[in-house]
Amino acid sequence: MSAPRRSINSARPATLGDWLAHAEKLYRRRRVALGQIATTVHDEALYLLLHTLGLPLDSKPAVLRRKLTAAEQERVAGVFRRRTAERVPAAYLTREAFLGGHRFYVDERVIIPRSYFVELLPDLIPQWLPRGRPTRHAADLCTGSGCLAVLLAHRFPQAKIDAIELSSEALAVARFNVAQHRLAQRIKLWRSDVFDTVPTVKYDLIIANPPYVPQRKLRRLPAEFRQEPALALDGGRDGLDVIRKIFRQARARLQPNGIVVLEVGGLRAAMDRAFPGLGLHWLHTEDGEDCVCLVQAARLPK
Repeated sequence: MSAPRRSINSARPATLGDWLAHAEKLYRRRRVALGQIATTVHDEALYLLLHTLGLPLDSKPAVLRRKLTAAEQERVAGVFRRRTAERVPAAYLTREAFLGGHRFYVDERVIIPRSYFVELLPDLIPQWLPRGRPTRHAADLCTGSGCLAVLLAHRFPQAKIDAIELSSEALAVARFNVAQHRLAQRIKLWRSDVFDTVPTVKYDLIIANPPYVPQRKLRRLPAEFRQEPALALDGGRDGLDVIRKIFRQARARLQPNGIVVLEVGGLRAAMDRAFPGLGLHWLHTEDGEDCVCLVQAARLPK
């Protein structure tokens, strides 16, 4: 759906399409950062417009001709002011994010859901699990909003899931999302620094999208990303603090043929240098970033 090519003669845009064109200009002029909920200016601006006006996200192109009332224009203007001037992430404005076709509640207590696990969980990761034996127990470390734990539960319908998070505020959001997805009987929430306070269980699969931003880079993140919880981003001096702890604790928590899979952003080279003996296997993603690594239990330190 594209905005109509027309000039805006009035002081304020009149139709939804006018507002979309106006918002796209604002985004570019103010160099708004993307990537938390959409990757293009058009998609994010249109999403905010439809959500603010209470219109279906799958609305037909004709919706662009819809004229806004004065009250609607005020609401829309306020949303784009917060997004482009105050740099509030779109997901915090709408209190929602989508991952793997599922809707999740989000607010400033949690990092905004986005993960390559959406691409890898359906087919590629299961190829590394034992054939002919259902996955019975899996863990999602640094669960945040609980989104990946929910995806695990859907992908492995016979499995019990432990969703583990250090932040009690984030756990409150995860608890809400687990309840909304009616998975409270299968997903158990734990407040813990990695596995420190979680009873010993042997997992078939451990996944994590842990904090991995090196501290020197935190202050250089775009303003939108700095509004996310620092605990969910700060990976220590070199970005590997939480990752090291996961590797130290994972062997005792895995079945003999189990695996641990971590999403680590731009740390591939640093990971290869830091863990040369683990046999890190980098999973291919469609965009070529290949920033998710898999380690088999037998390669982890005892």
